[in-house]
Order: sequence, then structure tokens, then C-alpha cells
Amino acid sequence: MDQWILTLLTFVPLLGATIILFVPGNQKNTIRWLAMVTTLVCLALAAWLYGAYDEQNPAMQFVVQLPWIASFNIEYHIGIDGLSVSMVLLTALISAICVPAAWNIEKGVKGYYALFLLLETGMQGVFVSLDFFLFYVFWEVMLLPMYFLVGIWGGPRKEYAAIKFFLYTLAGSVLLLLAMLAMYFNTTDPVTGENTFNMLHMMDQGNHSEWLKTGVIFGKSAALMLWVAMFIGFAIKVPLFPFHTWLPDAHVEAPTAISVILAGVLLKMGTYGILRFNYPMLPDATHYFSTFLAVIGVVNIIYGALCALAQNDLKKLVAYSSISHMGYVILGMSAFTVHGINGAVFQMFNHGTITAMLFLLVGVIYDQAHHRYIVFPNDYKDPELRGQLGFGGLWTHMPVYGSITMVAYFAALGLPGMSGFISEALCFLGAFPVHRTLTIIATLGVLLGAGYMLWAFQRLFMGSFNERNKDLVEVNSREVAMLAPLAVIVILLGIYPAPVLDLISASLSQLSETLTASGAMAAGF
Repeated sequence: MDQWILTLLTFVPLLGATIILFVPGNQKNTIRWLAMVTTLVCLALAAWLYGAYDEQNPAMQFVVQLPWIASFNIEYHIGIDGLSVSMVLLTALISAICVPAAWNIEKGVKGYYALFLLLETGMQGVFVSLDFFLFYVFWEVMLLPMYFLVGIWGGPRKEYAAIKFFLYTLAGSVLLLLAMLAMYFNTTDPVTGENTFNMLHMMDQGNHSEWLKTGVIFGKSAALMLWVAMFIGFAIKVPLFPFHTWLPDAHVEAPTAISVILAGVLLKMGTYGILRFNYPMLPDATHYFSTFLAVIGVVNIIYGALCALAQNDLKKLVAYSSISHMGYVILGMSAFTVHGINGAVFQMFNHGTITAMLFLLVGVIYDQAHHRYIVFPNDYKDPELRGQLGFGGLWTHMPVYGSITMVAYFAALGLPGMSGFISEALCFLGAFPVHRTLTIIATLGVLLGAGYMLWAFQRLFMGSFNERNKDLVEVNSREVAMLAPLAVIVILLGIYPAPVLDLISASLSQLSETLTASGAMAAGF
């Protein structure tokens, strides 16, 4: 089973989607339970993978390498290390939670769950691929289901949001394609001497052509230009400023479960791509852009937090908070220190769980109240409600909902004892020795984060109860089943982060050493 565990994790969702296509569309509960069982099987496989993974070994594990398109040396080549194993676990967890989150969907249930499971296959494939061509196939496989999931099952402006997401992501994919082809034609297999898409060979600088080392494109180093092309492709997915504008629209219009998967997993693919491709394949160029990465990270932190402060829509607030929190990942990555890179990947995992909770909580209240406004905007359709609190005093009316929300909000603002604090602290510890001034500026994001989270919590739960919301009821067992595991993970990793940090540290320490060693070479650019 060891050899085929990653293949099963990747393609069991596709099998589930295929089975669903043969189920009559009117058997909605059957379809829902098939999707649920499929994701739970994947979660069980991920749990087995967690137990079987050797955390002391920095090399790729559970590797499968089979010929695919022999004429171009394209292979079915998969495997995981410390960087990818955490993302595989996160994907399986979030996917299993997202199925019951969409239980209330009545329109096109068959199509929805088939597309969702296809999306899970694409996500897992991205994290396990060790062949650049295979990675690109899975990267594109994700695009189509997400486009339809937002465009068909989304809110009033769903078409606009879906098209915007599609165009931004496609633009990044084009740049990624060009970079992939350039790497293919300038990397040789050390055994056969032929061009290769093998990512491990691309990470070995000895396999690069002379053009990749000293060539010029538009008057600039070829390596630098390829680095920029890949970076933009991944930056759009994160998203980093100024490529971020698709995210709030997509989140607001997407159904709750798709917002969860978008924030919980898809955003991580951007930072994962930078760490998997830019860093080990072009380490000298990465070192050259160290300060640039730190600046972009700080801009994301402060800008995202300021935008979140200005929001009345709970979903938009959480969306902009995601932009801010992904900035910590970039800041930690930029230093190339062990603490910084470990903190960055740990923040990726923690952000996935915390933001998933936040979007699920927004979905719970939206399903009942049919709005998400902290304060009704001045252009709201009902003139009597303009400028009025949307909720207020919910703590006395929905104490269980309030308690779970408190855990999520406190985790998001980085309260000690919660997982978000550990990962953000590691990012700061790693970045401070290298980018001291920028790190000091970045700490303002913590204050701003506390500001918008506490402001939202106060207006939702404190004060006198708003009688307009008297029909709201407490969270049900299905909603508790979605939220409780995430809350437990957030608290446990805040107290004892070793289960994830030990998993990732060996591989990331090796990556940090590679980047540190390349520092002297970067001056050549």
C-alpha cells in the first residue's frame, strides 16, 4: 500500500465523481452521502499517511515513477516531503468538512458534488506531483471546476466573480507554461542526457544548461526572468498585491463550502509553488529577490488588514484578512532562515484551518439571517435598516455559536494559546535578523488584526439583543460536526505545535541550507 497511497489519495475523489455521474439526479441524499464517504476515505488515507511518514527523512517519500509520454520524457512521477505532506493532510481535512457544509444545496446536487470531487483530485495532484508537466495538468484541472462552482452556485454577481477568477488564474497559468517549457529545454536528465520535466532534476543546478546560468532575456538574466514568470503565476493564486482583486469578489459570491476550499487550500498553492519551484530550482535568483519578497509580504499584511477594517460584510472581512495573513507566509519565506520557512509553512496550515472556521461560521449565520452585514450599508435595499447593526447580542441567544466563533476570531488575531500565534511568531523570529525594519512594520498587522476581529465580534455578540434576529437558532449537530474538529486542531496546535512542525522541519531545514549556500552567487545577477 505504501507505494500507491498517494495515487489513491489523488484519484479516489475522481472515482467518486465518476460514480456520482451514474446516479440519477433526483437521488440527492445518495449523491451527498457518496461524496461524504469519498472524502472520508481520503481523510482516512491521509491519516494513515501521517502515521507512515518518516519525519526524520528530508527526501521524497512514497515515490512512484512511471513512464507516461515517453517521446517527451514526461512521467507519472509523484512523491511527498515535509513541504507537501502538510498540504496533502490539510486538503483531505478541508475537503471532508466542505461536503456537509454544502448539504443544503438543492440546485444541481449531482453536478456540484461531481465538480467538487474533481477539484479535490486537482488539488491533491498539485501537491504530490514531481513532474512539472504533470503538475501543470493538475494545476489546470483545478481551474475548470472552481469556475463552474462559483459561476453556477454562487451569489447575485457569480458570473462576474467566476470570469474574473478564471481570467486572473489563466493569465498566471500562461506565464507558468512559458517558464515550464524554458526549464524543460534547459534541464537534462543526468542519466540519459535528454531534456526532462523531472522537478528533482530541475532542482539540481548541475543539470541546468549554460543559457539558464548565464543567458539573457530582454537585457536581464534568464534565471531572473524565469523566476519572475513563475512568481507572478503563483502570486496570483496567493494572491499578492496587486494581483489580489479577484479574491474578495470570488469569496463573496462563492457558496460557503467553496469559499472554505478557496481560502483553506487554493491560496496555499501559490506559496507552495514558490517554495517548490522558485526556491530550489532558481536559488540564486530567489536570493536576489529576498528584500522584494519581504516588502511584498509586509504590503500584504498591512494593506489586507486596513481593507478588512473597512468592511461591513463579514465575508469580505474574512477575505481581506486572508490577504493579510498570507503576507506573514511571504515575510517568513523571504528570510530563508529555518525559523522563517518553518513558520511560513506552519502558517499556511494554520491559516487553512482558521479561515475555514471563519467562512463556515459566516455561512451558518447567513443561511438563517440571509445577510452578512455587521452594519447595514447606506445603499441597502431597505431604507429603514441603513446604518443599523445587522446583528448584536447574539451571545445570549446562540451561546454555542458564539463560543466557537470566539475560538476562531481569537485564533485569527494571533492570541497566545492558539495555533495562529505560534506560526506568526515563528515568521517574525525568522524574518527579524534579516529584515529588521520590515519585520517591525509588519507587527502593525497584528494590532490591526486584533482591531477588525474584535470590532466584528463586539458588534455580533455584545450589547443588547437585536429583536430582528429572534428567529435565529443555535448551531445544529451537522454544523457542530464541521466546526468542532477545526476548533480542536486550532487549540491543540496552539498549545503543542510539534505534530506539524516535526513533520515539516527536516525537509524545510534542507531547503533553508540550499538557499543560504546560494547567497554568495546571487551577487552575479
